[in-house]
Amino acid sequence: MVRISLPYLSLDYDVAFLRIKQWVINNDIWRTAFFIHVFTSTFLLLAGFTQFYNPFKKFSKLHRQLGKLYIFILLIFSAPAGLVMSLYANGGLLSQIAFTLLSVLWIFFTYRAYTAIRKRDFILHGNFMIRSYALTLSALTLRAWKYIIVLIFHPHPMDVYMLVAWLGWVPNLLIAEWLIRTKFSTKILSS
Repeated sequence: MVRISLPYLSLDYDVAFLRIKQWVINNDIWRTAFFIHVFTSTFLLLAGFTQFYNPFKKFSKLHRQLGKLYIFILLIFSAPAGLVMSLYANGGLLSQIAFTLLSVLWIFFTYRAYTAIRKRDFILHGNFMIRSYALTLSALTLRAWKYIIVLIFHPHPMDVYMLVAWLGWVPNLLIAEWLIRTKFSTKILSS
């Protein structure tokens, strides 16, 4: 994701994904949301990984600080920017609905994780963070699905967007729910 995000550091409007967004690139709100989302979400992928990776969890102060940053950046920057972007998603109404639901659930799960930890409900906090991070990982799974679908089926680009808009996060959330409902999540949260 860092490699994918690097071309956007130039703030040029004619690079990578932005080449197919020329119809909306002059919309200041969308463009600002795009750059905020791209740069902050890359941090979320890294920070979220450290929250579940056992060696980092042993440093509880680091876990708390990175967790606070993850929640703050997600709720204040990344998810609201994603919500703005969802209204202009490629693929039409189905894609817009998918990305809007993704953004709203991302905000909801992360906020619930925050409220749970404030009440010192570590299990509920952990379960909602699993859900939140599953949605954060949609940035990766969306691209993986896009690659696989294009490689195998060679569909029209807008058809791909309609599919990956849903495949990027729904399977992730189903896997997260399965993990939460099995002993596996207890192992993750307690180790």
